Amino acid sequence: MTVNRRPLIDRSLAVLAEGYAWLPNRMRDSAEPVLCTRVLGRPALAVRGPDAVRFFYDEDHVRRHGALPEPVRATLFGQDPVHTLDGDAHRTRKRIFLPLLSPDRVTGIVEEVVRAWDDAVPEWAAQPRITLFDEAGTVLTRGICRWAGVPLPDGDAAHPGPVAKVPSAPGRTRGLSSQALAADLLAMVDGFATAGPRHFRARRARNRQEVRLAHLVDAVRAGTATAPTGSVLDAVCRHRDADGEPLGARTAAVELLNVLRPTAAVAWFVAFAAHALHRWPAHREPLRDGDPAFATAFAHEVRRFYPFAPFLGGLAVRELSWRGATLPEGGIVLLDVYGQNHDEKLWGDPYAFRPQRFLDRPAAVDALIPQGGGDPHTNHRCPGENVTIGLLEALAVRLARLEYTLPEQDLTIPLRRIPTRPRSGVVLTDVRADPAAR
Repeated sequence: MTVNRRPLIDRSLAVLAEGYAWLPNRMRDSAEPVLCTRVLGRPALAVRGPDAVRFFYDEDHVRRHGALPEPVRATLFGQDPVHTLDGDAHRTRKRIFLPLLSPDRVTGIVEEVVRAWDDAVPEWAAQPRITLFDEAGTVLTRGICRWAGVPLPDGDAAHPGPVAKVPSAPGRTRGLSSQALAADLLAMVDGFATAGPRHFRARRARNRQEVRLAHLVDAVRAGTATAPTGSVLDAVCRHRDADGEPLGARTAAVELLNVLRPTAAVAWFVAFAAHALHRWPAHREPLRDGDPAFATAFAHEVRRFYPFAPFLGGLAVRELSWRGATLPEGGIVLLDVYGQNHDEKLWGDPYAFRPQRFLDRPAAVDALIPQGGGDPHTNHRCPGENVTIGLLEALAVRLARLEYTLPEQDLTIPLRRIPTRPRSGVVLTDVRADPAAR
């Protein structure tokens, strides 16, 4: 089969030029959902489909250690995060995050974020205009920090709550607002896939927050600060890895950020939800009515329809064969996330925004993969996926009940930009709360 032919030309630069369309464009004419290519100087195998998801998440086939390019580690994940571990090391580290999967813990996060949203609406109403993407990031940051037991930076006006109390590191965070913390968390996501100013902004943001949170971890361990019992901060400070050793303060800070950062990143989906309600306003009424089944379907469709992660990557543990294509040990395996979420064979009408598709049938775990596939307990699927779904369900309802004007602006979603979002960030004016919102 022609899929076995190994190309000699490296296609890495094409990713920057084509963005989300890079793999779908190349796989479109393939007889099988598989493609041989070359990226980052290595042979690569791109795969798609539910069977490919199971193939990709099998640790006998693909490993994550050493797979992430340094620019991605330095911005999105940090040094030595759970995402780069395999086997027992990965499963042991992931025990920090698995409590996020329990329904009561997800409910707690959603309640904190919803409270932060409701508190923010009067602030938005007092302003002539807001940018929803930025404001959603701040709301999400306030909510997740309160839930995780992480103190917000000095100067924040959010409600007090069960969070650690610790003196500020001199000269580091004093006077910093939660808006600035949210901006740093969003910057880490926004800059992972570019070589320009966004990337260097992301590096600076990560370093700034790792220093702040490492100081917090040291203070908790030294007894000069207390972490609420059962909080994420408490779990990270007490966690011992597979070797029996506690996490270094900087690594602990990295894992704290791996709770805060992806939660703040739900701002992308909030902006996409607003975009969908603008383009297809008929969906606003069932959301306003609070139909929980429709809210779930709407959340799934936003995550499927709108682009977030273009693909995921790992390294071949040994020589691999898939659908007639071969890959040598150490080659790169790419899971085509965007392409699978828009695969006509799976979705029928993939470029139609139709939440009803998830009322007709449940979201198949290895078909809908905006945050990866596999089992979150044993594989690399994001353990916070249920958190994302719960937050988007609740905030989509709040957004549908919010009264506002959408002025003329550029709502284009450029597919060459990774991660993309509406160019304007979704600007709202004349914001006012609907009494039904509470």
